[in-house]
Amino acid sequence: QVTLVESGGGLVQVGGSLSLSCAASGRTFDRYGMGWFRQAPGKDREFVAAINWSGGSSYYTDPVKGRFTISRDNAKNMVYLQMNSVKPEDTAVYYCATDRVAFRVGLATRGSEYDYWGRGTQVTVSS
Repeated sequence: QVTLVESGGGLVQVGGSLSLSCAASGRTFDRYGMGWFRQAPGKDREFVAAINWSGGSSYYTDPVKGRFTISRDNAKNMVYLQMNSVKPEDTAVYYCATDRVAFRVGLATRGSEYDYWGRGTQVTVSS
């Protein structure tokens, strides 16, 4: 049974920073890429960032490039999302997910490429 638990969400002012964490268990963590997605009220879930199984490669959706950083600690089975210079449009529930393919060549950016999801953590950016 794979379990993903996000934490670190909350209320932050525009221009501020927030660090999200995702604790993974139940799978050999360092074989799988990880991703962060978000869903704002009334909108579809969207891809935010992905990191490959080794942590050597990452990719971001354009709206967060230069502001967010995804990282992982394979020794701790953790993946992180550092959010800087946040904007009101970053308000959403943020989910971490694990790639369904071990040792994928490249990065998974579509939700269908992920098989396990956390329950999410709310991020609210106030203006």
